[in-house]
Amino acid sequence: MHKNKENTEDGKAGLLVEMENIVVRKNDRTILDSIDFKIRNGENIAIIGPNGSGKSSIIKTITGDYRPIADTPNMVFRLMEKDRWVVSDLKKLMGIVSGELQLEYMRDITVTDVVLSGFFSSIGIYPNLRVRPYMLEITDDVIDFLEIRHLADKNISELSTGEARRVLIGRALVHNPMILVLDEPTNSLDLKSKHKFRQTVSKIAASGKSMILVTHDLEDIVPEIDRVVLVKDGKIFADGNIEDILTAEKLTELFGIPVEVGKDKGYYHAWC
Repeated sequence: MHKNKENTEDGKAGLLVEMENIVVRKNDRTILDSIDFKIRNGENIAIIGPNGSGKSSIIKTITGDYRPIADTPNMVFRLMEKDRWVVSDLKKLMGIVSGELQLEYMRDITVTDVVLSGFFSSIGIYPNLRVRPYMLEITDDVIDFLEIRHLADKNISELSTGEARRVLIGRALVHNPMILVLDEPTNSLDLKSKHKFRQTVSKIAASGKSMILVTHDLEDIVPEIDRVVLVKDGKIFADGNIEDILTAEKLTELFGIPVEVGKDKGYYHAWC
């Protein structure tokens, strides 16, 4: 799988996401309040928070689905070092995997066509789409990289939830996005599927692709992720190195219940 070239400035990796004092309102309610958040090229980040905390709203702001309040004082909002984007162009630079997308794909579409459709941001492949030879070659490369060759000729509607989730990662990767976004990726997966999915995520993270993982399950955080952002009540509650952030004290305050934290074989887990 191809790696993105890093942008450099004074020896530092370029910023993919730059948010300062970001405020987002929906239905007259503030859902994000004074968000300061940056992602550098090559970073792998986990965003954690309770349901309704605002973690998915941060993602929807990054993907252009939500718009920050433009007249907020001292606001900075840049993506890939640009201030303005056409949303359709922006999404071509991102790979997004979510439960909502999987529901859209529960159709009789082959795994190969699902992965190939990532070039067109479409649901499947239609006759009017110009499929070029290099797209087919890259699709084959991604299928091999994700170790799903045995599924290539099957319809995605025939797959298990875990298998389908891995196929959608292929769709998200095929056009070599700047950022891969995984929104609650292990929801509805059984233990075996979660294990295989996490192996896949580790392989992608190790390849140099920037990744944002949104989850409420600490066990989703693969060892290649070393930065964690905690979100509470629409604000950044904590942001930093994983060992400093995933502590019993911070998670107890975040979730409002007594939480204990352990670590085994590079994976964190929490219990009450």
